[in-house]
Amino acid sequence: NAGTEADVYISVYGERGDTGSRQLLRSQKSKKFLKGQTDIFAVEAVHLGHLYKIVIGHNGLGSGNGWFLDKVVIKDPITDLDYNFLCHRWLDQGQDDSSIVRELTVTDASTFPGRQELELKREETWAAEKWKFKKGNTLQFYNRLTRGFICLSPDSRVDALGDKKNKYGKVFFMWMYA
Repeated sequence: NAGTEADVYISVYGERGDTGSRQLLRSQKSKKFLKGQTDIFAVEAVHLGHLYKIVIGHNGLGSGNGWFLDKVVIKDPITDLDYNFLCHRWLDQGQDDSSIVRELTVTDASTFPGRQELELKREETWAAEKWKFKKGNTLQFYNRLTRGFICLSPDSRVDALGDKKNKYGKVFFMWMYA
């Protein structure tokens, strides 16, 4: 009973205005808003710039009109950005806080247009560096204060005093600055 037969409406807000209230009519599925189902709708509107919130709700009509909404994802075809609006709540007059309308703010990296590029760089860096953290490797960090190495062994032992004579480490070393 997490789906709804009620009419569902959405308003999308961006830096250049809003869409006004739009009924979500034609899903790519034959029946809309069923439990566990992802529905996809096309909503025509002028480009709103970066999106920051939506208002989504239903009219409360029909049998079993309560609806559990997990999230809404809006794909901007101009910028190729995905805007995620997490809800994970009931829109039901008899559940949760009895509200059938929710105002949701964007909740992820889509608020920062450069964030996708940063995530790609992080993945590239990890691909280049992950060999250091494979099972059996000993990590050694040079401590400028003690002028010694801090060693993290594969068996979870930590040598915090370090060997002052071991300048190169057993596998590799990393410089840490405080």
